[in-house]
Amino acid sequence: MRPIFGVHTGLQNTTVDELRGLWRRIEELPFDWISIWDHFYAADFSGSHCHEAVSMHAALACETRRVRVGSLVYCAGYRHPAVLANAISTIDHLSGGRADIGIGAGWASYEYEAYGIPFPGAGERLDILEESVQCVRGLLRDEVTTFAGRHFQLTDARCDPKPVQPELPIWVGGGGEKRTLKIVGRYADGWNIPFPSPEAFARKREVLAGHAADAGRSIDDIRCAVNVGLCPTEEDLQEQFGGLAPGVRPGVLMGSEQQMVEHLHRYVEAGAQQINLAMRAPWQLGHLELMAQAIESMD
Repeated sequence: MRPIFGVHTGLQNTTVDELRGLWRRIEELPFDWISIWDHFYAADFSGSHCHEAVSMHAALACETRRVRVGSLVYCAGYRHPAVLANAISTIDHLSGGRADIGIGAGWASYEYEAYGIPFPGAGERLDILEESVQCVRGLLRDEVTTFAGRHFQLTDARCDPKPVQPELPIWVGGGGEKRTLKIVGRYADGWNIPFPSPEAFARKREVLAGHAADAGRSIDDIRCAVNVGLCPTEEDLQEQFGGLAPGVRPGVLMGSEQQMVEHLHRYVEAGAQQINLAMRAPWQLGHLELMAQAIESMD
């Protein structure tokens, strides 16, 4: 089955007008998803400016008419789940029922430190994520939610109005095989991981299938998505990702058009049901339009 193709738009080093024009152009092309990220600073450690995520998610909802509008991913470490659930419900109304929400444990310690937000160890951040996902799920889907956790407590809490969608899709991002994928297997409707090789994606998807089975679910209940870079040349890779380039390289489409399409096919064979082209400014619309043509020709 042909996967869904989308574009994940970073919010750093760009303007609101540039983003609005980019989103409109993406929607004209054969893409069915656009998402934003959640950072306060640039994700390449440059410290350059970055727009706020919830505001831009709402702007994306208002600027588009057809595509699904997602977040990959909001940070559970500095987004209280009740505040986040209410924001996403409103964004779903703004979009006419096209919103998705993604949540992750958070990793950019320099942002926490700059704003004086505690940055606990990985285990505690994952505990926060697990509680957050349960709270968001209850608030978006149940009439009232009571939750007694270590980090969050809800008492007969309501999210009103509810989203347009009766089951607004909830995603969890990350690739940790012991905890993150276990959380996905228990609670998530979708799973997203950035920049793995096709082989790494296939292995982690198999681990996720095991966690889902342990929770009495099927891997077929979870949409599995991958974010991949789009950098035909080494110069493009360095311009897009800077100091992050070595880490993301296994999940970046590079080379000729044929080589990039072959790379996409490997993700499909590995079980990817959704492939998002992860882009950040300076926006290379020519590359995006080239890949749009190639995607249209895929079987």
